[in-house]
Amino acid sequence: MTRIFAFVLGFWLAATAVVAQDADAIEGVIGSQLQAFNDRDVDGAWQYASPNIQRLFGNPGNFGMMVQRGYPMVWDNAEVRFLELRDVAGNLWQKVMVRDAQGGLHVLDYQMVETANGWQINGVQLLPSPDVGA
Repeated sequence: MTRIFAFVLGFWLAATAVVAQDADAIEGVIGSQLQAFNDRDVDGAWQYASPNIQRLFGNPGNFGMMVQRGYPMVWDNAEVRFLELRDVAGNLWQKVMVRDAQGGLHVLDYQMVETANGWQINGVQLLPSPDVGA
């Protein structure tokens, strides 16, 4: 019985360590892309996009224009806070709260994929703002 418990505990600890490493890597990728947008380094930001996103937009210029027009809070982000990392139907989603240049708060959901080049961003959704009551 002790051996089974030790095995289960060891497996759980190993799995927890892997998830923590993935979470750190995912936060690093998203944070680096957000910084690249602030620096107006669209080519740098492009490198964090998954092959699917790169195929969809074709080049860094199209990608940068889409972000600037469709996600202004990402293009001009003033503050970033990482929320929960979740597994949804076998896909990892990282919630991120972003403060835009005007001080507004936005919650985004980043779908992440692991590629030969490490974790990459496979899509972003703007989530509805939570109702805040007094």
